[in-house]
Amino acid sequence: MARNVLPQPVQHLIDEFARLPGVGPKSASRLAFFLLRGGVDTQAQELAEALLALKERTRFCSVCHNITESDPCIICADEERDQTILCVVEEPLDMVALERTRAFNGLYHVLHGAISPVEGIGPEDLKIDELVRRIEAGPVRELIIATNASLEGDSTALYLQRRLRESQIRITRLARGLPMGGDLEYTDEITLGRALEGRREMD
Repeated sequence: MARNVLPQPVQHLIDEFARLPGVGPKSASRLAFFLLRGGVDTQAQELAEALLALKERTRFCSVCHNITESDPCIICADEERDQTILCVVEEPLDMVALERTRAFNGLYHVLHGAISPVEGIGPEDLKIDELVRRIEAGPVRELIIATNASLEGDSTALYLQRRLRESQIRITRLARGLPMGGDLEYTDEITLGRALEGRREMD
């Protein structure tokens, strides 16, 4: 069995980096040694301060569940936005992508994931009950389902449609200009804008 010759603080940092999504052992090692070689540079200190601020100053909006510094978030608190149109997304980054299009002036609801039986994620693990209560309590007349064009995104959209079937709101889905299997956060603004404009009723 090979001995670990790295100092424990270095190995600990590598292990923590490796826990991040998309970061393998080699990338984690490169990141750790990049910070280690910084010497008197302030980069490691600034990274540590940014991580602390992330945990201390951010929270989830009590209305839409987006990441925010204030509650409610700036979008929910904006009275000039259309309060009758609600766009449902899987993750906060999806909302950021839609905002970049400047084609939508309604409100959002972030589910924080998608239904995925393979990963053990069911409707109860998402912010779906909160969405239903929000629709029942508010002036929403249209729900735009903007889940990703994937098996999980489609399953979530179908579940939402069935769950809200008895409500008197219009339920639409983003147009299929989006690539199958693609994530909203990686889609360009023009394609997303057209998908919003071309949304259709869910059958």
